Amino acid sequence: MAREPQGRRAEFTAFAEARQQALLRAAYLMVGEQSLAQDLVQEALTKTYVAWPRLRRTEAAEAYTRRAITTTAISWFRRRSWSGERATDVLPEADGAALRDHADDVARRDWLWAGLQQLPPRQRVAVVLRYYEDLTEAQTAEAMGCAVGTVKSQVSAGLRRLREHLGPDADLLPHPDDLTGASR
Repeated sequence: MAREPQGRRAEFTAFAEARQQALLRAAYLMVGEQSLAQDLVQEALTKTYVAWPRLRRTEAAEAYTRRAITTTAISWFRRRSWSGERATDVLPEADGAALRDHADDVARRDWLWAGLQQLPPRQRVAVVLRYYEDLTEAQTAEAMGCAVGTVKSQVSAGLRRLREHLGPDADLLPHPDDLTGASR
């Protein structure tokens, strides 16, 4: 028995309101710009709304939306020539230990962010979904529309490239040897 349109609309609205911020964070990490991330989430939620009558559970809706974000982001990167350049504000000199600590944290995040932006889109998506969104390999594979083995190879290659880009201070990243056999 089909749900009435008002009930479907209310269910979708509740889902979108509850998950919008988490979806926006993941999209931002994938594309690197707030406005693009907002557009990406909006497009993914539009696709989810169209598919809503076919989705039976909220968990299925979230997985569908994450996959729509992932595939749309990859598609956008393929169509767009990406220069990799980002405008950044110059950090002021820090006065005092607290400001130095904060400046160090900001610099470390910016350093890691720059490394993440150097990755090809599929590697970036795999690393973001696995380590930022903390999805399992199977969930990441579902979101990316690929096999678990592809997720493993994309994550491994992405971490290797991040290590190369970040240099000797890349000890923040999980080591590829630690990833073998661990599929959480």
